[in-house]
Amino acid sequence: MKIEIKKATLDDVAEIVKIEQSCFSTPWTEQGISESIENEHTHLYLALADGKAAGYMGVQIFSGEGYVTNVATLPEFRRQGIAKALIERALQNDMEFLTLEVRESNNAAILLYKSFGFEQVGVRPHFYRNPDENAVLMTIKSS
Repeated sequence: MKIEIKKATLDDVAEIVKIEQSCFSTPWTEQGISESIENEHTHLYLALADGKAAGYMGVQIFSGEGYVTNVATLPEFRRQGIAKALIERALQNDMEFLTLEVRESNNAAILLYKSFGFEQVGVRPHFYRNPDENAVLMTIKSS
């Protein structure tokens, strides 16, 4: 399978909405995704697997500080390197650090982030809804 990572455009909004709806209990709206794409501080990356939308990642960068907004891979493409390729692309940005929240029950994602060198730096109680769950706060310093 060939994985390509591209910067998302407004033409990609419908595909990202499908990914959101498939992956999250409280998905972002089409309007929210469109606004993110148009925001100069937000980088949305779309992963294509053999030309088909398979996942995406959002990163906001302010004054050299990076914040992951979402990482999502369609269920049929999980464990095939999609999230890894998205993270690799995000880490190419010029920033001092990159930080993210992840559901504390999402062991696969936590292990993936640790494999890149992310470290747990805190917990955000009751951060997620549907179901209610704490978030593990993880950060990596960029080189």
